[in-house]
Amino acid sequence: MAETQLRFGILGCANIARKVSRAILLSPNTTISAIGSRSLDKATAFASQNHFPESAKVYDSYDAVLDDADVDAVYVPLPTSLHVRWAVLAAEKKKHVLLEKPMALNVGDLDIILEACESSGVQFMDATMWMHHPRTAHMKQVLSDEQRFGQLKSVHSTFSYVGEGDFLKNEIRVNPNLDSL
Repeated sequence: MAETQLRFGILGCANIARKVSRAILLSPNTTISAIGSRSLDKATAFASQNHFPESAKVYDSYDAVLDDADVDAVYVPLPTSLHVRWAVLAAEKKKHVLLEKPMALNVGDLDIILEACESSGVQFMDATMWMHHPRTAHMKQVLSDEQRFGQLKSVHSTFSYVGEGDFLKNEIRVNPNLDSL
């Protein structure tokens, strides 16, 4: 176990937060110190269902997580339209920011987030997992093999997802009232 653990707070109970919180708990140098939701019952259930440490605090607001002195970094899986507000507040409270994708609605909003993190001296990272996956390093190695492909000048790729069933009806990421996608 690492000597010092980075203590995460999580803002919200989105489905993607289940996977990320598991990764945080599996890492030897991170832990979850707090979770906040608009509902205390929802946050309590989320913490229990996802096996948070008993020491993790549960709050009925996002502000309470940011005000918690035992939180070093926040993971923000909220709808994209809320990212600027909560990432900037987190940075102003000197919390490192792990922001779910997409990071912002436009480049101007992303610039605001990055400036807040830089001026507060906190680390910013987006939660695009494939960049850090061993398959990505292997893919780069394979594509760099000039014997196979010659000298590549550029690669264009697309990341997409096909929603099934009632995805377009119930998925928060496609809710136009939240400026999600």
